[in-house]
Amino acid sequence: MSMPAIEVRALVTHYGPRLILDEVDFEVAQGEIMVIMGGSGSGKSTLLRHLLGLNTPTRGAIRLLGQDITTASPDQMHALRRNMGVSFQGGALFGSMTVLENVMLPLREHTRLDEQTMAIMARMKLEVVSLGGLGHLMPAQLSGGMVKRAALARAIVMDPRLLFFDEPSAGLDPVVSAELDELILKLRDSMRMSIVVVTHELESAFKIADRITVLDHGKILLTGGVDEVRNSRNERVQDLLHRRPRREEIDADAYLHRLTGG
Repeated sequence: MSMPAIEVRALVTHYGPRLILDEVDFEVAQGEIMVIMGGSGSGKSTLLRHLLGLNTPTRGAIRLLGQDITTASPDQMHALRRNMGVSFQGGALFGSMTVLENVMLPLREHTRLDEQTMAIMARMKLEVVSLGGLGHLMPAQLSGGMVKRAALARAIVMDPRLLFFDEPSAGLDPVVSAELDELILKLRDSMRMSIVVVTHELESAFKIADRITVLDHGKILLTGGVDEVRNSRNERVQDLLHRRPRREEIDADAYLHRLTGG
């Protein structure tokens, strides 16, 4: 049995006294697309930041490709990031650089390749995301969907083993969103990447996921296949799937405590 690409064990995180992630436990197999879903404030964005090594948890372990990043040295993290690609929600392209220059950035950071070789590799990845011949454009000249694809080209320019997406379909029309979903599936199948997608878009999640992890109030409600999630009898899971408002019980003492600033 092959080693999981990602392992998260007993992960706990606090922001000050506030508990954000509570004993989160899951793994992502090699070549698998794992979708992380949850409502606003569920902890999914914090979890993604931990997986990227940007935040330090209160306790617990996170292993990427066998390396525990909670105890890794800066040199170990630098080496590991050569095998990681990230596509941020807004694209995070540098507006002062052309699309081609943006895609070349990881190569400049992590390799000693000559300029021509880096440019060729970047153009190859732009072809993969259907932006061939557009590398000379500035980010401001791109549509929202094109920005997402350019950011994806940058994320995969070094052929990473791990690929992370933050809300890939956010702000896109249904057709462009569907095209991006197909591209994610193509990357999984052709490059055998292990992919983590954080999203609240149900249609996209059900289309691309091999498995789904559902978070709520920092806890995992369920990890399973698409059908398992669809048919779950967990009330909160069904609330998320059917966009039903959360039913909160008010603690009168806690409410009064907040009002009085005590």
